[in-house]
Amino acid sequence: MKTRRLFIRTVTLLIMAIAIGYTFYSNFFSDADAAVRVSDEAPNFVLTDLNGNEVELEDYRGQGVFLNFWGTYCPPCEREMPYMENQYAIYKDQGVEILAVNVGEPELTVQRFVERLNLTFPIPMDKGQQVLDRYGVIPLPTTFLINAEGEIINIITGGMSEQAIAQYMESIKPQE
Repeated sequence: MKTRRLFIRTVTLLIMAIAIGYTFYSNFFSDADAAVRVSDEAPNFVLTDLNGNEVELEDYRGQGVFLNFWGTYCPPCEREMPYMENQYAIYKDQGVEILAVNVGEPELTVQRFVERLNLTFPIPMDKGQQVLDRYGVIPLPTTFLINAEGEIINIITGGMSEQAIAQYMESIKPQE
């Protein structure tokens, strides 16, 4: 009985040590250069949206792009989506586009979410999460503000208020 208890404790401690070791390794020794930073040129990508259309970031050169990574399971993402929709109605005719990239969820789940909130901006689907990885996104939501020249001017992690979204969209609005 004692040897069995000792064995279970040893295995449990070993599993915990491996998990902690992996966490430290992935946080401190992963390739930090892969993530994009402020003042970098935004990496191009091509994804398919919910309507089956290809969405290529490069096609939006000359416009400000509010590039948002999100998931339906993320409460802050859900809270900010109506605010994004309200500001999209104001800024889409002023040269600012929202690309709300969903990260790896089934299309039906995303479609129901979009219909429930009456979202009209493009929703590219990052099924394999390659774009998410290329941009180095960890928490959701994360938003990259991209100016008309394709440069990342700000990275926002976490949910935003409608006032903040309006200010961010104003900051990437192309100058006339």
